[in-house]
Amino acid sequence: MTTSENQPMSGAGAALLAKIEDRTARVGVVGLGYVGLPLIQAVHDAGYPVIGYDVDQTKIDMLERGESYLKHLGDVLVETLKNSDRFIATTDEEVLGQADIIVLCVPTPITLQREPDLRFVLGSAQTIGRVLREGQLVILESTTYPGTTRDLVVPVLEQGAVERGKNLKSGTEFFVGYSPEREDPGRAGMVTSMIPKLVGGVDAASGTLANAFYSSCIEHVYPVNSAEIGEAAKLLENVYRAVNIALVNELKLVFDRMGIDIWEVIEAAKTKPFGFEAFYPGPGLGGHCIPIDPFYLSWKAKQVGHETRFIELAGEINRTMPKHVVRRVFESMREDSKVLRGGRVLVIGVAYKPNVDDIRESPAAEVIKLLMERGAEVKYHDPHIPRFPSMRRYKIDLDSVALTEAEIAAADCVLIITDHAGIDWGLIGRSASLVVDTRNAMALVMKNASDMVARVVKA
Repeated sequence: MTTSENQPMSGAGAALLAKIEDRTARVGVVGLGYVGLPLIQAVHDAGYPVIGYDVDQTKIDMLERGESYLKHLGDVLVETLKNSDRFIATTDEEVLGQADIIVLCVPTPITLQREPDLRFVLGSAQTIGRVLREGQLVILESTTYPGTTRDLVVPVLEQGAVERGKNLKSGTEFFVGYSPEREDPGRAGMVTSMIPKLVGGVDAASGTLANAFYSSCIEHVYPVNSAEIGEAAKLLENVYRAVNIALVNELKLVFDRMGIDIWEVIEAAKTKPFGFEAFYPGPGLGGHCIPIDPFYLSWKAKQVGHETRFIELAGEINRTMPKHVVRRVFESMREDSKVLRGGRVLVIGVAYKPNVDDIRESPAAEVIKLLMERGAEVKYHDPHIPRFPSMRRYKIDLDSVALTEAEIAAADCVLIITDHAGIDWGLIGRSASLVVDTRNAMALVMKNASDMVARVVKA
């Protein structure tokens, strides 16, 4: 699998390298979502002409009008792209075929059985295969199990060329690399060009070309010896987080039974200057990465005859957290002589993390579903999500309500799922009778406010 051996660069590879060096290579990005659009910004800022490709015509239309559909990226980016003579947004695969470098930034979800769902990767590879030509570099950024780039993407590309009567071979006529995305939507002061990049190829020439491309638009690039190392590294990053979050989620339940505040425990442990990194509990995992990516590795491990017990256990613990939150709501309301069935619950925040309009895999969806199944009357407030969007497994017909004193006071329980910076926690403390807090959002209010009347239960 290693690609570190010295190999002579083919004529097609040398020609592409020259285009990369003088920034005349045209770059196509497939998938204009949370990964693709920020990547376009980095590539465009580096001076490359860029083609943005997506099958969603709505996204194309919005980009052409200069309208942002990812609010955390702001309006400057889309305005810049709209007014640029180096950017085209399209649903036309023939236009995509004009690109010298094509980067796949498409979703890699899992099935209900927690197995890899690679239909978007394979579909995109088939699209590229229909327009593949000599001298192109194709790079996969989507998170996946080791071997996907080499064993699935390359054959699909080569087969697409064969079906068009062309015998194009990876490593000589065209080139294939892997570079895992590391986007963190909403992180202040951090753009794609600043995030260190791992880059590997399925062969030495592909690795060299992919490294040259990313080095021209990303500040720090770290070559690895194969696509498989890059694929495995991304999974390790997210498995590490999933397992450690599961650990503190489990400890939260244990310490709660002991009457110990997990948040205070973590703050105390953080004072150690070595050997400890703080992870925090919550209502469940959200986002595209941590709830999903580890299962790509556990599935692949089973294919080679090994069980990943840490991953499976972490997944089991993290998936139970929404049920724990609902149970705490039920118990806390009962302590106040209220019942959940017919009771009014105001959920604060439904995005999967603070200060973004991203609801992918948000635990809020499961929490709200469980509350409704138990007969609760649920409302929510989220300044970033005016209407609860349709999700693969959830259809929740709710609009965000204004966060007013009357709305808060009318709720039998205020349930904090996401601690957005713009929320007036003091207003909640003054107006609510009961707050169930899954994010320790009320800590400062509890410490400093003299007019707080709410009873706060940490969950």
